Amino acid sequence: MSVVGHAPPPFFRRGPAPLVRLVFFVSLSLVLLVADLRFHTLEWVRLAVATAAWPLQRATGMPIDAAGDMGAYLARQAKLLKENEELHRRQLETANLLLRQRHLEKENIRLRALHDMRARQPVEGRIAEILYATRDPFSRRVIIDKGIKHGIKEGQAVVDDIGVIGQVVRVFPLTSEVLLLTDKDQAIPVEVERNGLRAILAGAGAGAMELRFQAANTEVQVGDILVTSGLDGVYLPGLPVAKVVKVDRDSEYSFARITCLPLAGVERHGLVLVLSGRAELPPQPEDVKKPIEPPGRGGRTKKKTR
Repeated sequence: MSVVGHAPPPFFRRGPAPLVRLVFFVSLSLVLLVADLRFHTLEWVRLAVATAAWPLQRATGMPIDAAGDMGAYLARQAKLLKENEELHRRQLETANLLLRQRHLEKENIRLRALHDMRARQPVEGRIAEILYATRDPFSRRVIIDKGIKHGIKEGQAVVDDIGVIGQVVRVFPLTSEVLLLTDKDQAIPVEVERNGLRAILAGAGAGAMELRFQAANTEVQVGDILVTSGLDGVYLPGLPVAKVVKVDRDSEYSFARITCLPLAGVERHGLVLVLSGRAELPPQPEDVKKPIEPPGRGGRTKKKTR
């Protein structure tokens, strides 16, 4: 049955035989190859086809390129993360070494300063390290790593490279307890370096000190340097102790209130120098032989009375 306007398709397709078609297309291909090889007649055709097929090639290659780029990106990220971790580890190691080096440099500087301080003193000294502070919050005491075994005795002065820190008050076999200048139970005789005025400097706590029992019109000014007077027989004279930071002269009170701050690192833990006691004078012999008197007129010598 046919549709209006359309003829039914033939039952058998008619046309050239397949062998004829094969020979024709093979011959045409050879002709085109020879013509293109000799005369380059199909160059513009190739260019047109390549230009027209370029977007299609890019579109078909984009998923492959994207997959390759994603793989390379992930590989680079993993490599960067690993390098970052390695660099962070090296940085921590370097920071640790750098901190230790800075600590050793500071300690070396302080050791040199303490050696210079010991060389300037007329007495011997022993370098010690402050281990820790005592647990009593109302006292200012520290423990050093030298004791009876190292020749430390009670009453010895403790200084650093700047000035006086305190005094040894208790000695153990391997450690000693040092009472700092800022403790309220500590007092030290001093003198004003500027005019030689003698006074008593006592600890006031909280890292400060007070110059006590000074008249309201005393000749003490802000900025004066206080040094040891040596009257107590413990501290050598001339050691720097403190600096006057405030002078309160109130006419209602008989004494001026003078606040000072220690010059040395009293509140800073580190290395200190424990000075030995002053050299005592050699004891005089009790029995001193008297010279023999010359003979008198009678030619006799007077015997020595015992």
